[in-house]
Amino acid sequence: MIKSVCRIFLLLLLPQLILGESAESLATTFTVVIDAGHGAHDSGALGKRSKEKDLALQIALKLSTKLKANGVRVVMTRSTDKFLPLYERIGMANKVKADLFISIHCNSMPLNKRNRASIRGTETFVSGFGRLDEQDIALRENASILLEKDYKKNYAGYDPKDPESYIILSLMKNAFRTQSIQFASLIQKEYKSSGRIDRGVHEKSLAVLARAAMPAVLTEVGFLSSPEEEQYMKSAAGQNEIVTDLSNAVLAYKKSVKK
Repeated sequence: MIKSVCRIFLLLLLPQLILGESAESLATTFTVVIDAGHGAHDSGALGKRSKEKDLALQIALKLSTKLKANGVRVVMTRSTDKFLPLYERIGMANKVKADLFISIHCNSMPLNKRNRASIRGTETFVSGFGRLDEQDIALRENASILLEKDYKKNYAGYDPKDPESYIILSLMKNAFRTQSIQFASLIQKEYKSSGRIDRGVHEKSLAVLARAAMPAVLTEVGFLSSPEEEQYMKSAAGQNEIVTDLSNAVLAYKKSVKK
């Protein structure tokens, strides 16, 4: 009996012990989960000299450092080049009771797209249901599911190759739609203030944002299919500017909720 009680007590304390924080400190700390998109054998979009998974991780690590310097508690879904199923990423945010979830990605136009190299800009997505004929981004980002074992079981029969199955994701209620759009709008505002092209805030059926128990966004920081933006995202100056924009948006949102 005593052993059972002790075991339950340890299980209750485990998240705090792992994170090295007390329940009291967690209750008064603003927590952001930063998700570097893709990883390991899932390279994501490819530029001429870089991979999405690498640039996303570089930017995520820099953003983590900057936010921590501003008193924000940060949890990284990955801090190395490893693969994580999409449902585990948002699951991690739910587990630590995050106040915000931000997934960092690089965009790319299809190879057969005319003038693909000249298309530039930033856009940020929240969980929602767009038109079936406007799901190019969702199809590409959700394709990582195919690399997961038992993906149909984990995503309630969802098939990322079938646009109509996006209805499954859209039915997963997003209780934080308004706050997610607010945060996404702050991100786009910061990008625009830095002179970036603002491609707006959109709702898409993205698996990494489904079941989020907090405001959650996926932000595309630029196009790897554009040589100009690829160079920008690879450069220290470009990454620092992106990180500053994202950090400013997080701090502005934090201030708005008076936490």
